[in-house]
Formats: sequence, C-alpha cells, structure tokens
Amino acid sequence: MYADTETIRRVLKETGDTWAVVGLSGNRSRAAYRVAEVLQRFGKRVVPVHPKAERVHGEEGYASLADIPFPVDVVDVFVNSELAGAVADEAVAIGASAVWFQLGVIDEEAYARTRAAGLDMVMDRCPAIEIPALIA
Repeated sequence: MYADTETIRRVLKETGDTWAVVGLSGNRSRAAYRVAEVLQRFGKRVVPVHPKAERVHGEEGYASLADIPFPVDVVDVFVNSELAGAVADEAVAIGASAVWFQLGVIDEEAYARTRAAGLDMVMDRCPAIEIPALIA
C-alpha cells in the first residue's frame, strides 16, 4: 500500500490547491486531461507541465517543473514509471509539499526518496477517484 487514507486526505484537503500535472496536454483523450478537469471542479488550480508547454483548461503550461514561476503544492505525475522517479526528484527540488503518482505509475525507490525528503506521497492512485468522497 503506497498511501494510507490519512495521507490521501491530507494531500487533497490540507496540502494546498496548486497542482502541477506532469504530462498534461491539450489531448482530450488522455487521462491527464480528464483528471485535471475533476481537480479544477473541486477548486484546485491545475498547472500543465508538458514539453509542448501548451495552455490547458485556461492555465498557462510549462515545459518543466523548474519553469513554473510560483510555488506548487502537489505534483501529479502522469508519465510512465521509468520517468516518474526523476519527476519526483524535481518535485523535491522545487519545494513541493506532496507528490502523487497516478494509477499504474510505480517507483518504490522514488517513493522512499520522496518520503525521506519530508514530502507526502501517494502512488498508484487517482485523485479524481479519491477527491469526490473526501470533499463532496
């Protein structure tokens, strides 16, 4: 189990409302696009992070976490497991409070590093599934 109920609740309700969504593009058929819509519906500011740096859901996009010129509370990761660890390390470097690896994104070493750095972390879960039950 990579996230207990208390950690999920804390990240969704107390950690902050600025979520950088790594892998979010304007492709409406991708899960990141739909999850970002749900997060916005529940009051989260969604910041797209994608090499294209395109505007999505009305928010300016950035090519990397380091390019975001304001604080980020949570980094939501939609890249494959092989790339996710580097994103978690970037989240630590920019001072995020939490990292969330989406369903199917698993890197146990990144989980351990992120937790050791003092961040909350949720792995192999989806905030769009978790948030309605906690905040609705």
